[in-house]
Amino acid sequence: MSRMEILRFALRGLAANKLRSFLTTLGILIGVAAVIMLVAFGEGASQGIQQSIQRLGANTLTVSASFGGGGGGFGAGGGAGGRQEGPRTQARQLTLEDARALADPGQAPSVKSVSPVVTANSATAVYEGADHTISQLVGTYPSYFEATNKPVETGSYFVNDDVLAARKVMVIGRTVAEELFGAASPVGRQVSVSGVPFTVVGVLKEAGSSGTQDADDVAIVPLPAVQQSLTGFGPLGSIIVQATGAGTTESAQAEVTAILNQRHGVTPAGTADYRILNQATLQETVSSTIGTFTALLGAVAAISLLVGGIGITNIMLVTVTERTREIGIRKAIGAPRSAILGQFLVEATVLSLVGGLSGVLVAFAGTRFTVAGIEPVLVPSSIALALGVSVGIGLFFGSYPANRAARLRPIQALRHE
Repeated sequence: MSRMEILRFALRGLAANKLRSFLTTLGILIGVAAVIMLVAFGEGASQGIQQSIQRLGANTLTVSASFGGGGGGFGAGGGAGGRQEGPRTQARQLTLEDARALADPGQAPSVKSVSPVVTANSATAVYEGADHTISQLVGTYPSYFEATNKPVETGSYFVNDDVLAARKVMVIGRTVAEELFGAASPVGRQVSVSGVPFTVVGVLKEAGSSGTQDADDVAIVPLPAVQQSLTGFGPLGSIIVQATGAGTTESAQAEVTAILNQRHGVTPAGTADYRILNQATLQETVSSTIGTFTALLGAVAAISLLVGGIGITNIMLVTVTERTREIGIRKAIGAPRSAILGQFLVEATVLSLVGGLSGVLVAFAGTRFTVAGIEPVLVPSSIALALGVSVGIGLFFGSYPANRAARLRPIQALRHE
């Protein structure tokens, strides 16, 4: 019996039980689609988080205040973390003097720039009747743009003279520009922010969304201007420190830690009242964690493939039982064992292959949608693996029913009712 005849008999057998064949392939379809889509969403989440971290650059450190109870600071600073016994330092906020000390090349030769930051959340901007609540209004220095990788698309940055003169100028994100000005150019126009007039001097290049946070819903102004008009001359929210290069980030962190420990009176036995976030270390940690999480998601989804394979075994056993007399007749008229074996193996493989290919198509369609702010990213290896496993499942789980059919003796098969 030729291979084409074996294939024809297999397809005829599947067509004779269309609903049963459909339900069997559905199990494989769900398993394959689940594996591909879960891996895609895991990869999309990973890339989204990494892009958010990369916006600050691999050679950037973020220093923020960290406070605990009892008048002492219980946080992590310069690699120290957790609550420790010993003398408690009086918790102190980050100040502009701290930022100036960090910018001293004599004390911190590995530091390229220092940008003190204060943030006014949910500030309302108004322009000619149009209003928009800016998610993040940042007061800082010009070095902030380079340190946080925020290039200007139109217009220009503000400069150090604007900071010294406390000029009320601002650089806005794409979302703010569209909400207030539509298609018109914002550069040179005056916007009222919480009743204070600011002149737009530039528009940032579009950064895109990161999960539920819109990175383009931002306005950046000179530090003294936002302190005078909106936040007051209180403590800093954070300090952005840019190292001279990716290779000097660890040295810069050590220098920053030493300076702040000295200024804040942090003893070796005490706990720092600030924390330092190293972007490069954070990115490595996040990548590792997300990778493990994605692998777990894929493993859970792979269970669906296993269940589909068991379904194939069950259906093929039922098929063998139902067609026992047919098998006996074919063997009685000379059909070889290999033909019977091949037919049932082909049936099982076709079921799994059709289910696998359908699952890939469903996964392609499913990954076109953004869920919870995560844009899925298809991983080619997951497609090849899921499809290969589905075909392997057909061969593996179909081999036992096929062997059982091929071993039937013609006389016993013909006597079967």
